[in-house]
Amino acid sequence: MKDKLPEISKEKQKLLSRIKRLAGQITAVEHSVTDGDECADILMLLAAIRGGVNSLMAEILEDHIRLHITHPDRGKESNEELTEDLIGLVRAYLK
Repeated sequence: MKDKLPEISKEKQKLLSRIKRLAGQITAVEHSVTDGDECADILMLLAAIRGGVNSLMAEILEDHIRLHITHPDRGKESNEELTEDLIGLVRAYLK
């Protein structure tokens, strides 16, 4: 009997695809360093990774705001606690 894998939402699948793409880009940097490629080429690969990470962080931050801060069933946290949480996340994102 085959174990059923839990069904993954389309949104989560998109996030996982982004993460796998980033992993591939990191592997490409590793190969470039190992092969002794030009610094400029490696820096371009790193810039692509940075862009991908920023995009992933923005997507997850947006989901967090929609699902946990503005959602009507958000729980018993006060607006002040939620605001501080969001400020902390944005500060970490902008570092």
